[in-house]
Amino acid sequence: MGPRRQDYGIKKTGGARSGSVLNFTTSVSSGSVRRSSAALPSLLTFLVIVASGGLLLMIEKGMLNSVETPPPRAHGKRLDFIRQPGRHGSAAVDVESQILQEIRNRTIRTICSQKNMPHSVWSLSPLQRKALLQHVLVNDEYRFLYCYVPKVACSNWKRVLKVLSGALEDVDVNIKMDHRSDLLFLSSLKPEEIRYRLKHYFKFMFVREPMERLLSAYRNKFGEIESYQKKYGVEIIKRYRKGRAKDAPVTGNDVTFAEFVRYLLDEDVERMNEHWMPVYNLCQPCAVSYDFIGSYEHLQSDAEFVLQHIGAPSYVHFPERQTWYKPVTTETLHYYLCSLPQKLLRELLPKYILDFSLFAYALPNTTTEQCRH
Repeated sequence: MGPRRQDYGIKKTGGARSGSVLNFTTSVSSGSVRRSSAALPSLLTFLVIVASGGLLLMIEKGMLNSVETPPPRAHGKRLDFIRQPGRHGSAAVDVESQILQEIRNRTIRTICSQKNMPHSVWSLSPLQRKALLQHVLVNDEYRFLYCYVPKVACSNWKRVLKVLSGALEDVDVNIKMDHRSDLLFLSSLKPEEIRYRLKHYFKFMFVREPMERLLSAYRNKFGEIESYQKKYGVEIIKRYRKGRAKDAPVTGNDVTFAEFVRYLLDEDVERMNEHWMPVYNLCQPCAVSYDFIGSYEHLQSDAEFVLQHIGAPSYVHFPERQTWYKPVTTETLHYYLCSLPQKLLRELLPKYILDFSLFAYALPNTTTEQCRH
Protein backbone atom coordinates (compact mmCIF):
# COMPACT_ATOMS: atom_id res chain seq x y z
CA MET A 1 0.00 0.00 0.00
CA GLY A 2 1.44 3.36 -1.06
CA PRO A 3 1.96 6.41 1.17
CA ARG A 4 -0.70 9.01 1.73
CA ARG A 5 -1.03 11.53 -1.03
CA GLN A 6 -1.49 15.22 -0.49
CA ASP A 7 -3.94 17.05 -2.71
CA TYR A 8 -2.03 19.46 -4.92
CA GLY A 9 -5.02 20.52 -6.93
CA ILE A 10 -4.85 17.50 -9.19
CA LYS A 11 -7.98 16.18 -10.79
CA LYS A 12 -8.40 13.31 -13.19
CA THR A 13 -10.28 13.66 -16.41
CA GLY A 14 -10.88 11.26 -19.22
CA GLY A 15 -7.90 11.01 -21.55
CA ALA A 16 -8.06 11.28 -25.29
CA ARG A 17 -6.97 7.66 -25.48
CA SER A 18 -6.30 4.99 -22.91
CA GLY A 19 -5.32 6.20 -19.45
CA SER A 20 -6.17 9.53 -17.92
CA VAL A 21 -4.80 13.02 -18.07
CA LEU A 22 -4.02 14.92 -14.90
CA ASN A 23 -4.93 18.58 -15.08
CA PHE A 24 -3.35 21.04 -12.67
CA THR A 25 -5.20 24.11 -11.52
CA THR A 26 -3.86 27.18 -9.79
CA SER A 27 -5.17 30.05 -7.74
CA VAL A 28 -2.49 32.45 -9.02
CA SER A 29 -4.29 35.74 -9.41
CA SER A 30 -1.69 37.64 -11.40
CA GLY A 31 -3.27 39.34 -14.38
CA SER A 32 -0.24 38.58 -16.52
CA VAL A 33 -0.48 34.90 -15.68
CA ARG A 34 -4.17 34.82 -16.57
CA ARG A 35 -3.48 36.52 -19.86
CA SER A 36 -0.63 34.09 -20.58
CA SER A 37 -2.89 31.15 -19.75
CA ALA A 38 -5.66 32.47 -21.97
CA ALA A 39 -3.22 32.78 -24.86
CA LEU A 40 -2.02 29.18 -24.55
CA PRO A 41 -4.28 27.45 -27.11
CA SER A 42 -3.41 29.71 -30.04
CA LEU A 43 0.27 29.88 -29.09
CA LEU A 44 0.51 26.13 -28.64
CA THR A 45 -1.21 25.50 -31.96
CA PHE A 46 1.24 27.83 -33.68
CA LEU A 47 4.29 26.23 -32.06
CA VAL A 48 3.14 22.68 -32.79
CA ILE A 49 2.52 23.60 -36.44
CA VAL A 50 5.98 25.17 -36.67
CA ALA A 51 7.63 22.13 -35.08
CA SER A 52 5.71 19.70 -37.27
CA GLY A 53 6.49 21.74 -40.36
CA GLY A 54 10.20 21.65 -39.59
CA LEU A 55 10.10 17.90 -39.19
CA LEU A 56 8.19 17.48 -42.46
CA LEU A 57 10.71 19.68 -44.24
CA MET A 58 13.56 17.49 -43.03
CA ILE A 59 11.71 14.41 -44.22
CA GLU A 60 11.04 16.01 -47.59
CA LYS A 61 14.73 16.84 -48.02
CA GLY A 62 15.73 13.29 -47.16
CA MET A 63 17.56 14.23 -43.99
CA LEU A 64 15.94 11.37 -42.07
CA ASN A 65 16.57 8.64 -44.61
CA SER A 66 19.56 7.23 -42.74
CA VAL A 67 18.07 7.53 -39.28
CA GLU A 68 17.83 4.15 -37.58
CA THR A 69 16.09 5.41 -34.45
CA PRO A 70 13.16 3.07 -33.75
CA PRO A 71 9.67 4.56 -34.04
CA PRO A 72 7.67 5.59 -30.97
CA ARG A 73 4.20 4.98 -29.59
CA ALA A 74 2.31 6.43 -26.62
CA HIS A 75 -0.86 5.91 -24.63
CA GLY A 76 -1.88 9.54 -24.21
CA LYS A 77 -1.52 9.61 -20.44
CA ARG A 78 0.17 12.89 -19.59
CA LEU A 79 0.28 15.69 -17.05
CA ASP A 80 -1.11 18.98 -18.33
CA PHE A 81 -0.70 21.60 -15.68
CA ILE A 82 -0.37 25.12 -14.40
CA ARG A 83 1.24 25.10 -10.96
CA GLN A 84 1.47 27.22 -7.92
CA PRO A 85 4.92 28.87 -7.99
CA GLY A 86 7.18 27.24 -5.42
CA ARG A 87 10.37 28.28 -3.67
CA HIS A 88 12.42 28.08 -6.84
CA GLY A 89 9.76 29.12 -9.32
CA SER A 90 7.63 32.05 -10.39
CA ALA A 91 4.27 32.40 -12.05
CA ALA A 92 5.92 33.16 -15.40
CA VAL A 93 8.18 30.10 -15.17
CA ASP A 94 5.25 27.85 -14.29
CA VAL A 95 3.20 29.08 -17.24
CA GLU A 96 6.19 28.53 -19.52
CA SER A 97 6.55 25.01 -18.14
CA GLN A 98 2.89 24.38 -18.80
CA ILE A 99 3.33 25.49 -22.39
CA LEU A 100 6.26 23.14 -22.86
CA GLN A 101 4.32 20.26 -21.31
CA GLU A 102 1.39 20.82 -23.62
CA ILE A 103 3.59 21.01 -26.72
CA ARG A 104 5.37 17.80 -25.74
CA ASN A 105 2.12 16.04 -24.91
CA ARG A 106 0.50 16.91 -28.21
CA THR A 107 3.61 16.12 -30.24
CA ILE A 108 4.11 12.77 -28.54
CA ARG A 109 0.46 11.84 -28.97
CA THR A 110 0.56 12.76 -32.67
CA ILE A 111 3.81 11.00 -33.55
CA CYS A 112 3.11 7.98 -31.39
CA SER A 113 -0.37 7.39 -32.74
CA GLN A 114 0.98 5.97 -35.99
CA LYS A 115 -0.05 2.36 -36.60
CA ASN A 116 3.45 1.03 -37.18
CA MET A 117 4.72 2.19 -33.80
CA PRO A 118 5.45 -0.21 -30.91
CA HIS A 119 2.49 -0.36 -28.51
CA SER A 120 4.28 -1.00 -25.24
CA VAL A 121 7.53 -1.97 -23.56
CA TRP A 122 6.90 -5.55 -24.65
CA SER A 123 6.67 -4.66 -28.32
CA LEU A 124 10.17 -3.17 -28.28
CA SER A 125 13.06 -5.21 -29.60
CA PRO A 126 15.09 -7.06 -26.94
CA LEU A 127 17.93 -4.53 -27.33
CA GLN A 128 15.60 -1.55 -27.01
CA ARG A 129 13.79 -3.04 -24.02
CA LYS A 130 17.07 -3.86 -22.27
CA ALA A 131 18.33 -0.28 -22.60
CA LEU A 132 15.04 1.10 -21.31
CA LEU A 133 14.64 -1.19 -18.30
CA GLN A 134 18.25 -0.58 -17.28
CA HIS A 135 17.54 3.15 -17.10
CA VAL A 136 14.31 3.09 -15.11
CA LEU A 137 14.75 3.38 -11.36
CA VAL A 138 12.06 2.17 -8.96
CA ASN A 139 10.87 3.42 -5.59
CA ASP A 140 8.17 1.17 -4.15
CA GLU A 141 7.52 3.21 -0.99
CA TYR A 142 6.57 6.35 -2.89
CA ARG A 143 5.36 4.40 -5.94
CA PHE A 144 7.23 6.07 -8.77
CA LEU A 145 9.48 5.21 -11.70
CA TYR A 146 12.23 7.55 -12.85
CA CYS A 147 13.98 7.08 -16.19
CA TYR A 148 17.41 8.59 -15.71
CA VAL A 149 19.22 10.31 -18.56
CA PRO A 150 22.97 10.88 -18.16
CA LYS A 151 23.96 14.57 -18.33
CA VAL A 152 20.46 15.64 -17.26
CA ALA A 153 21.04 15.92 -13.50
CA CYS A 154 20.68 12.17 -13.03
CA SER A 155 23.35 12.05 -10.29
CA ASN A 156 21.33 14.43 -8.15
CA TRP A 157 18.13 12.48 -8.78
CA LYS A 158 19.92 9.31 -7.69
CA ARG A 159 20.91 11.09 -4.49
CA VAL A 160 17.25 11.92 -3.92
CA LEU A 161 16.24 8.29 -4.48
CA LYS A 162 18.87 7.08 -2.03
CA VAL A 163 17.65 9.52 0.62
CA LEU A 164 14.05 8.40 0.08
CA SER A 165 15.08 4.75 0.47
CA GLY A 166 17.16 5.49 3.59
CA ALA A 167 20.47 4.54 1.98
CA LEU A 168 21.75 8.11 2.21
CA GLU A 169 21.28 10.51 5.10
CA ASP A 170 21.09 13.73 3.13
CA VAL A 171 21.22 14.79 -0.52
CA ASP A 172 24.02 17.24 0.26
CA VAL A 173 26.38 14.66 1.80
CA ASN A 174 29.79 15.13 0.20
CA ILE A 175 30.45 11.66 -1.20
CA LYS A 176 31.22 10.31 -4.65
CA MET A 177 28.05 9.01 -6.25
CA ASP A 178 27.84 5.25 -6.76
CA HIS A 179 25.51 4.91 -9.73
CA ARG A 180 24.60 1.26 -9.07
CA SER A 181 24.46 0.47 -5.36
CA ASP A 182 21.35 1.05 -3.23
CA LEU A 183 19.22 1.61 -6.33
CA LEU A 184 16.46 -0.64 -7.68
CA PHE A 185 16.32 -0.93 -11.47
CA LEU A 186 13.24 -2.05 -13.36
CA SER A 187 15.44 -4.55 -15.22
CA SER A 188 15.94 -6.52 -11.99
CA LEU A 189 12.22 -7.28 -11.62
CA LYS A 190 10.09 -10.05 -13.09
CA PRO A 191 7.82 -9.27 -16.08
CA GLU A 192 4.64 -9.27 -13.99
CA GLU A 193 6.28 -6.93 -11.45
CA ILE A 194 7.35 -4.63 -14.26
CA ARG A 195 3.84 -4.58 -15.73
CA TYR A 196 2.28 -3.68 -12.40
CA ARG A 197 4.62 -0.77 -11.79
CA LEU A 198 4.31 0.57 -15.31
CA LYS A 199 0.55 0.58 -14.92
CA HIS A 200 0.18 1.94 -11.38
CA TYR A 201 3.24 4.04 -10.54
CA PHE A 202 3.92 7.71 -11.27
CA LYS A 203 6.43 7.82 -14.12
CA PHE A 204 8.71 10.75 -14.92
CA MET A 205 11.85 11.70 -16.79
CA PHE A 206 13.89 14.85 -17.48
CA VAL A 207 15.15 16.10 -20.84
CA ARG A 208 17.72 18.62 -22.08
CA GLU A 209 18.48 20.42 -25.32
CA PRO A 210 20.06 17.61 -27.40
CA MET A 211 23.21 19.38 -28.61
CA GLU A 212 23.83 20.94 -25.21
CA ARG A 213 23.64 17.50 -23.60
CA LEU A 214 25.99 16.11 -26.26
CA LEU A 215 28.53 18.88 -25.72
CA SER A 216 28.33 18.41 -21.96
CA ALA A 217 29.13 14.70 -22.38
CA TYR A 218 32.02 15.46 -24.73
CA ARG A 219 33.63 18.03 -22.41
CA ASN A 220 33.19 15.87 -19.33
CA LYS A 221 34.19 12.45 -20.66
CA PHE A 222 37.07 13.44 -22.94
CA GLY A 223 38.28 16.37 -20.88
CA GLU A 224 38.12 14.90 -17.37
CA ILE A 225 37.55 11.11 -17.30
CA GLU A 226 40.65 9.04 -18.05
CA SER A 227 38.73 5.79 -18.52
CA TYR A 228 36.70 7.36 -21.35
CA GLN A 229 39.82 8.81 -22.91
CA LYS A 230 41.40 5.36 -23.01
CA LYS A 231 38.29 3.43 -24.05
CA TYR A 232 36.80 5.83 -26.59
CA GLY A 233 39.29 8.64 -27.14
CA VAL A 234 42.16 6.48 -28.34
CA GLU A 235 39.94 4.69 -30.84
CA ILE A 236 38.37 7.92 -32.10
CA ILE A 237 41.75 9.54 -32.74
CA LYS A 238 43.13 6.45 -34.48
CA ARG A 239 40.05 6.22 -36.67
CA TYR A 240 39.30 9.85 -37.53
CA ARG A 241 42.43 12.01 -37.11
CA LYS A 242 43.78 12.86 -40.53
CA GLY A 243 47.53 12.98 -41.01
CA ARG A 244 48.28 11.16 -37.78
CA ALA A 245 51.48 9.12 -37.83
CA LYS A 246 50.59 5.49 -37.25
CA ASP A 247 53.36 5.00 -34.71
CA ALA A 248 52.58 8.23 -32.81
CA PRO A 249 51.49 7.66 -29.18
CA VAL A 250 47.80 8.25 -28.48
CA THR A 251 46.42 9.11 -25.05
CA GLY A 252 42.86 9.96 -26.11
CA ASN A 253 42.71 13.16 -24.06
CA ASP A 254 42.70 15.57 -27.00
CA VAL A 255 39.74 14.38 -29.06
CA THR A 256 38.29 17.30 -31.00
CA PHE A 257 34.55 17.92 -31.11
CA ALA A 258 34.55 17.32 -34.87
CA GLU A 259 36.26 13.95 -34.39
CA PHE A 260 33.69 13.06 -31.74
CA VAL A 261 30.85 13.95 -34.12
CA ARG A 262 32.37 11.85 -36.91
CA TYR A 263 32.47 8.95 -34.47
CA LEU A 264 28.79 9.47 -33.59
CA LEU A 265 27.82 9.46 -37.27
CA ASP A 266 29.18 5.92 -37.61
CA GLU A 267 27.53 4.69 -34.42
CA ASP A 268 24.24 2.77 -34.21
CA VAL A 269 22.00 4.81 -31.90
CA GLU A 270 20.80 1.64 -30.17
CA ARG A 271 24.34 0.65 -29.24
CA MET A 272 25.72 4.04 -28.21
CA ASN A 273 27.17 4.76 -24.81
CA GLU A 274 24.40 6.04 -22.54
CA HIS A 275 26.00 9.47 -22.19
CA TRP A 276 25.39 10.29 -25.86
CA MET A 277 22.62 7.87 -26.75
CA PRO A 278 19.49 9.86 -27.75
CA VAL A 279 17.05 10.37 -24.90
CA TYR A 280 14.36 8.71 -26.98
CA ASN A 281 16.31 5.45 -27.11
CA LEU A 282 17.14 5.56 -23.41
CA CYS A 283 13.61 6.16 -22.10
CA GLN A 284 11.30 5.22 -25.01
CA PRO A 285 8.72 7.93 -24.23
CA CYS A 286 6.27 6.36 -26.63
CA ALA A 287 6.45 2.84 -25.26
CA VAL A 288 6.18 4.17 -21.70
CA SER A 289 3.39 6.61 -20.92
CA TYR A 290 5.26 9.11 -18.76
CA ASP A 291 3.12 11.20 -16.46
CA PHE A 292 5.61 14.04 -16.36
CA ILE A 293 8.54 15.12 -18.54
CA GLY A 294 10.61 17.76 -16.80
CA SER A 295 13.15 20.14 -18.34
CA TYR A 296 16.79 20.70 -17.45
CA GLU A 297 16.06 24.34 -18.22
CA HIS A 298 13.45 24.43 -15.41
CA LEU A 299 15.23 21.88 -13.25
CA GLN A 300 14.58 23.25 -9.76
CA SER A 301 10.90 24.10 -10.20
CA ASP A 302 10.12 20.89 -12.12
CA ALA A 303 12.02 18.78 -9.58
CA GLU A 304 10.16 20.49 -6.74
CA PHE A 305 6.86 19.62 -8.40
CA VAL A 306 7.85 15.95 -8.71
CA LEU A 307 8.86 15.79 -5.04
CA GLN A 308 5.55 17.34 -4.05
CA HIS A 309 3.58 14.99 -6.25
CA ILE A 310 5.17 11.80 -4.92
CA GLY A 311 4.65 13.01 -1.36
CA ALA A 312 8.34 13.22 -0.45
CA PRO A 313 9.07 14.39 3.14
CA SER A 314 9.59 18.14 3.52
CA TYR A 315 13.24 17.67 4.48
CA VAL A 316 14.00 16.10 1.09
CA HIS A 317 14.95 18.72 -1.48
CA PHE A 318 16.57 18.60 -4.88
CA PRO A 319 20.30 19.38 -4.58
CA GLU A 320 21.65 22.68 -5.80
CA ARG A 321 24.20 22.58 -8.59
CA GLN A 322 27.68 21.85 -7.27
CA THR A 323 30.07 24.81 -7.24
CA TRP A 324 32.68 22.92 -9.27
CA TYR A 325 30.26 22.16 -12.09
CA LYS A 326 31.00 23.96 -15.35
CA PRO A 327 27.70 24.41 -17.19
CA VAL A 328 27.42 24.58 -20.96
CA THR A 329 26.38 28.14 -21.69
CA THR A 330 24.48 29.33 -24.75
CA GLU A 331 27.64 31.06 -25.93
CA THR A 332 29.76 27.94 -25.48
CA LEU A 333 27.31 25.77 -27.42
CA HIS A 334 27.09 28.42 -30.16
CA TYR A 335 30.88 28.47 -30.46
CA TYR A 336 31.23 24.70 -30.77
CA LEU A 337 28.38 24.28 -33.26
CA CYS A 338 29.55 27.17 -35.42
CA SER A 339 33.13 25.85 -35.37
CA LEU A 340 31.92 22.45 -36.56
CA PRO A 341 31.91 21.75 -40.32
CA GLN A 342 28.24 22.35 -41.16
CA LYS A 343 28.08 19.20 -43.27
CA LEU A 344 28.81 17.20 -40.10
CA LEU A 345 26.09 19.03 -38.16
CA ARG A 346 23.52 18.41 -40.90
CA GLU A 347 24.39 14.71 -40.83
CA LEU A 348 24.31 14.57 -37.03
CA LEU A 349 20.91 16.21 -36.42
CA PRO A 350 18.81 13.34 -37.86
CA LYS A 351 20.22 10.97 -35.23
CA TYR A 352 18.71 13.19 -32.54
CA ILE A 353 15.67 14.45 -34.44
CA LEU A 354 13.18 12.66 -32.18
CA ASP A 355 14.73 14.35 -29.15
CA PHE A 356 14.30 17.72 -30.84
CA SER A 357 10.76 17.13 -32.07
CA LEU A 358 9.22 15.14 -29.19
CA PHE A 359 10.58 17.40 -26.47
CA ALA A 360 9.98 20.72 -28.29
CA TYR A 361 13.54 21.91 -28.81
CA ALA A 362 14.35 24.14 -31.78
CA LEU A 363 17.00 22.97 -34.22
CA PRO A 364 20.23 24.97 -33.81
CA ASN A 365 20.65 28.04 -35.98
CA THR A 366 24.15 27.92 -37.43
CA THR A 367 23.69 30.00 -40.55
CA THR A 368 26.69 32.05 -41.65
CA GLU A 369 24.99 35.23 -40.51
CA GLN A 370 24.10 33.78 -37.10
CA CYS A 371 27.59 32.40 -36.53
CA ARG A 372 29.18 35.80 -37.23
CA HIS A 373 27.70 36.96 -33.93
